[in-house]
Amino acid sequence: MAGGRAFRPSAPRRAAFAALLTLLLLATLSFLLSSAPPASSSSRSRSSSSSRPSSRLAAVRRHAADHAAVLAAYAAHARKLKEASAAQSLSFSTMSSDLSALSSRLASHLSLPEDAVKPLEKEARDRIKLARLLAADAKEGFDTQSKIQKLSDTVFAVGEQLARARRAGRMSSRIAAGSTPKSLHCLAMRLLEARLAKPSAFADDPDPSPEFDDPSLYHYAVFSDNVLAVSVVVASAARAAADPSRHVFHVVTAPMYLPAFRVWFARRPPPLGVHVQLLAYSDFPFLNETSSPVLRQIEAGKRDVALLDSLRFYLPDMFPALQRVVLLEDDVVVQRDLAGLWHIDLDGKVNGAVEMCFGGFRRYSKYLNFTQDIVQERFNPDECAWAYGVNVYDLDAWRRDGCTELFHQYMEMNEDGALWDPTTVLPAGLMTFYGNTKPLDKSWHVMGLGYNPSISPEVIAGAAVIHFNGNMKPWLDVALNQYKSLWTKYVDSEMEFLTLCNFGL
Repeated sequence: MAGGRAFRPSAPRRAAFAALLTLLLLATLSFLLSSAPPASSSSRSRSSSSSRPSSRLAAVRRHAADHAAVLAAYAAHARKLKEASAAQSLSFSTMSSDLSALSSRLASHLSLPEDAVKPLEKEARDRIKLARLLAADAKEGFDTQSKIQKLSDTVFAVGEQLARARRAGRMSSRIAAGSTPKSLHCLAMRLLEARLAKPSAFADDPDPSPEFDDPSLYHYAVFSDNVLAVSVVVASAARAAADPSRHVFHVVTAPMYLPAFRVWFARRPPPLGVHVQLLAYSDFPFLNETSSPVLRQIEAGKRDVALLDSLRFYLPDMFPALQRVVLLEDDVVVQRDLAGLWHIDLDGKVNGAVEMCFGGFRRYSKYLNFTQDIVQERFNPDECAWAYGVNVYDLDAWRRDGCTELFHQYMEMNEDGALWDPTTVLPAGLMTFYGNTKPLDKSWHVMGLGYNPSISPEVIAGAAVIHFNGNMKPWLDVALNQYKSLWTKYVDSEMEFLTLCNFGL
């Protein structure tokens, strides 16, 4: 068969062969589907049914372990507190018994000669000193007012840090690390300790002096919780005055700081015969949430400005017997007799203040939100802004024009902070006394010693009042060195607490 054709199956044979292969393939698939998948499905269901509960149990087990750790920590802390409380109770009981026994011994030895009494007296003083230290250490755990004061200082420090961060960027962190909250708190605590050591030496509510309500005298209002700064304001004004006995300072502070102010001015009486009235804002019953939107907003947590800053809008109600008051900030130094401020004609206006605009700067547009209709309708954005620091107020004109009521209206409009930045009090004053302010000669009030290193010495020398407005306050380490002595020369350096509280003066 050489040269013959290769064998090729016929078409019917090829079709039969393909059909056979197809049947074999279908049989194989049928076997796989009927045996393996059920097993696989069963396996998956077992896996699913076993993995889901186990994962949930693992999560619950982790949560239980975490909470067990937390409770164990609390238990350990509670045991420590219990042990400390037991030790403290034992110390109190022992000290009380010792003092009672010592008191009995002192009573039985009253007739002894002085030489025999001296050792017993020394022992008694040492015991009393130890008891005082023990009570001071334990005070924080029992004295709610101390805890409130501590929290208040913390809030104050944080608020200062946030405000400075908004205004001065990186400088804020330096200031926040400075000495304001810590040193002022230290000074207040030292003064309070002095009061506790000799409570009979300091009157809780001294009788008011007739000069406080005499409208013929020169009256100043200072709102502050900084006793050192206030002492400088008073001392500088007294030294500059031609007749210090005619000058009366009304200092208003927070209730927690009032005892410290009283101790300071009891130990360091106002110099040269000036008069100082010390008050807390709680002394004014009209300051309540019903009558004041400021207090309502503070209580509701919607107000960032401290209550002390807003009290300036209540001067006529605080001092109803007075006709004219000069508002001084606590970071000023008086260099010239201010009696002339009571003879300035305000032309029937309420507020006398030094303007601070130059060119297009520091005008109303800087402080108010002119995208708001009420601001656009009532105020001129190009109006020159004035400054707080030295302000002469005609209280009769204030009452006549209802300025406090107008302030209340603006405060209610700005409850959401849409009209001005609620962290500053100046815009409220610009609105309240708009068209009702008379510009004073600039020599009455020179500003910027807390931020501007380039103020002319001649300008400073000619100023009646210099103002350390800005972040670099003179009691801080970051104060501008060329100005600091203008403030420190009025500090009572003999007050021993200043060095103990590290003011860096």
